[in-house]
Amino acid sequence: MKSYHADERGYYGEFGGAFIPEMLYPNCEELRQNYLSIMEEPSFKEEFHQLLKDYVGRPTPLYFANRLSEKYNTKIYLKREDLCHTGAHKVNNTIGQILMAKKLGKNRIIAETGAGQHGVATATVCALMGIECIVYMGEIDIARQAPNVARMKMLGAEVRPATSGSKTLKDATNEAIRDWINNPVDTHYIIGSVVGPHPYPDMVARFQSVISEEIKSQLQEKEGREKPDYVVACVGGGSNAAGAFYHYLDTPDVGIIAVEAAGKGIHSGESAATSALGKVGIIHGSKTLLMQTQDGQITEPYSISAGLDYPGVGPMHAHLYTSGRGEFISITDDDAMKAGLELCKLEGIIPAIESSHALAIFEDRKFNPDDVVVVNLSGRGDKDLQNYIDYFKL
Repeated sequence: MKSYHADERGYYGEFGGAFIPEMLYPNCEELRQNYLSIMEEPSFKEEFHQLLKDYVGRPTPLYFANRLSEKYNTKIYLKREDLCHTGAHKVNNTIGQILMAKKLGKNRIIAETGAGQHGVATATVCALMGIECIVYMGEIDIARQAPNVARMKMLGAEVRPATSGSKTLKDATNEAIRDWINNPVDTHYIIGSVVGPHPYPDMVARFQSVISEEIKSQLQEKEGREKPDYVVACVGGGSNAAGAFYHYLDTPDVGIIAVEAAGKGIHSGESAATSALGKVGIIHGSKTLLMQTQDGQITEPYSISAGLDYPGVGPMHAHLYTSGRGEFISITDDDAMKAGLELCKLEGIIPAIESSHALAIFEDRKFNPDDVVVVNLSGRGDKDLQNYIDYFKL
């Protein structure tokens, strides 16, 4: 049977691998040789799950959205990752990686962040463990995500601006990689999504797979079955989606729907719809689909949500798209914002704009009345209040 998980070389079909400069080889190799055995250690598992329970607040609820379901005439469940400590799913992975870093004897942590949620989650676990933390963030993102920058600083992290290129996420990632090359011995790089060189996409997906693990048992309790008809999640790099899809990847009767940011329209020139616009290429150490010009220069992505404007997509998602296993839908800024406000008014939940993209599919994508559709509500909307205020002139 065909598997949609990474093979031992870190490939999902033709995507993945580790395309890295020689200087980074020792870092990645050390991680690759150790990550699976460390994750299997009973003491590691115990500490990881204990922290998820007592510190993050897991399991997060699987909530039946009654009024939303009524409106769209299908059964919609929301996986409430917005209720995690720090306000998004990102902390599942940072808890795992900080424990990994400690096992490998690293005492300095670097990270990159776009929307700031991963930066906050990294700063949070570094404060928890008393480890030095440096977060790289594009100058533009620093301006538009000021509350998250303040949080990182309050948590003791140093926020370093990336001032090159488009001054957004990909530039912050470049800076973090440079730092890692210069500090290979004592530093662990906590990547926040299922991107980057092997073993990162697989490792991050495994840490996030706690999401689909919980969905299985929670659905069993609520619907008498472990499998939904569909799992829906937004995809930038794709860590919340990888976590929600993980235990269903090789279950063909569960539909997988990945929702990307079409920005101002797929062909507007201001978009982040990688599946529609991407070609095979290499970005940040991994072979995947990415948006690029004819001569292979990376094109600038755009989305109203700072967490979805990545020019590529994780190799798992590239494979889900090209193999046809995943259905990919692109949602514009306008439709995402409307869907976010609709959830506020129908269910009393203010979602992150990233998550609003996933909620926006119900307007056009029809489901049967007895379909069970689980939407991963990856984050809460506090960080986006200014965007909502400006957009709706509240």
